[in-house]
Parts: sequence; C-alpha cells; structure tokens
Amino acid sequence: MSFVLSTIAIIAVLAVVVMVGAPIVERALMYHPVGNRVRPASAGLPNVEEVLINTPDGHTLVTWYAKAEPGQPTILYIHGNSGTLADRAERIGAFTKRGRGIMMMAYRGYSGSTGRPSELTNIADAKLAYDTLIDKGVAADDIVIYGESIGTGIAVRVAAENSTAGLILDAPYTSIVDVAEICYPYLPARLMMRDRYETMRYIGDVHTPLLVIHGEQDAIIPVEMGRRVAQSASGPTEIVTFRRAGHTDHGKYGSYDVVNDWIDRIAVKPSISAQEDRVAG
Repeated sequence: MSFVLSTIAIIAVLAVVVMVGAPIVERALMYHPVGNRVRPASAGLPNVEEVLINTPDGHTLVTWYAKAEPGQPTILYIHGNSGTLADRAERIGAFTKRGRGIMMMAYRGYSGSTGRPSELTNIADAKLAYDTLIDKGVAADDIVIYGESIGTGIAVRVAAENSTAGLILDAPYTSIVDVAEICYPYLPARLMMRDRYETMRYIGDVHTPLLVIHGEQDAIIPVEMGRRVAQSASGPTEIVTFRRAGHTDHGKYGSYDVVNDWIDRIAVKPSISAQEDRVAG
C-alpha cells in the first residue's frame, strides 16, 4: 500500500511540475525574440517610418510603416517567430518599391516592443495593428494580410474576423501543435502546449482571396501542411510551391514576383487616368 501511495505522490508531484513548467518550456521553444530596436533608415529603408502602437494593457508595439501610393494596397505583415524587423528589410523593400504600403508589427519582446509574446497577445496585437491602419484612413478592401511562418496562424485569425483585399500565407501550418510533434517528438506537445495556433479550425472562416506559398524543402513546416491549409480554404485560393526552397529562402527562387503579381491581380486599383485612357481608347 505504501508503494502505491508513494507512486501516486510521485506522479502528482510530476504533474504539478509539468503544469507549472510547461508554459515556460513551451514559450522558450516557440518564441525567439531579439529585442534590438533599429530605425528603418538604418536598415536601408529611408521611406519607412517607425510607428508606435499602445496596447490596452499598457505595452508598446514597434511597427514599421510605409504609406501606399495611390491605387496600391497596404500589406499588414505578421512575421515569423525569430529575427527582427530589420532582418526583413529585403522583404519590405520588395513590396514598397512596387508602391505597396506596409505595416510590419514586432511582437512583444521583439525589436523594441515591450512585454512577452503569447498566442493571445499576438492575435490581439495584430488586430490592433489592423485597426491602426483603418484609423490611418486605409480602407479595409485595400489591406492585404501577409502571415509568415508562425504569423500565418495569426493572419488567419485576423482575416477571419475582418474585411480584407486578400490573405497571403507564407509557409502555413495546420497547427503549431502538429509542427511541435515533428520538431520535438520526445515531448508530449499535444498535452503541454497552451499556444496552439489552430489554423485548420479557422481557415474555413476566411472567404477572401488566398495565396499560399511554400518551399518544398521546408524542414520546419512541411509543404504538405501548406497544401492542406490551401485545400481547406473557403475563398478563391492559389498555392505556389518552390521546388528548391526551404523555410525562409524562397525569395531566391522568385517568390517576390509571385506575390507581387498576385497582389496586382487582386488588390491594385487602376488610377483615374488609366480608367480614362481605357474609355477613350
């Protein structure tokens, strides 16, 4: 009897340790914040400005913002789980040089934003960034939401609840739990994870045009997950995969052209002069 009681006691202690420690371990594995705050001009983006957003719970989010040229949409860019805004300067430039507007928000703890990241706060903050664009006079049908890696699950949540011109998912997953089971097969991910980012639960609520891009050599989020997400979407959907690309290097294989061409088709509004030219001709 004493052996049974001792075993039960040990199990109970282990359960408490797991319950208390799991969120710490989970977030240490999931988020890799770099707090360095860099001005856009120092990253080679002189036409991009830093805009600070204050959250209802007292934190400050750092965003990089460039206003769209007439007739061009604005991209709400929700980035991946590592690196800084400056690390994505090439991506920002690939869009702004085409006249797109952009707002890229740094998660809490990243690039000078205060606080700590979590699924709950990341989604709330992304919605706040969307509202900030609306407050700046950007129409909902001029906003294209772009989610990168872990940001794809957040982007789906924002697009499911707000009007947009379109949604781009760059290396999307079915859920972060599914990814964790691949990356950390020795951990009981399905039991311990609180931040779950369940894309498949919400993708059916997105009815806007959708573009999925994915590297076929992606060793972190398998391309099969991207295909499953695309197949489950409710709106007009396109998927483009890159045979030689991994998780973040598809820019070398033409992804910027693919994304920009898609934006041209679904979100760019002709100027008044162009409309007059077509009527006159």
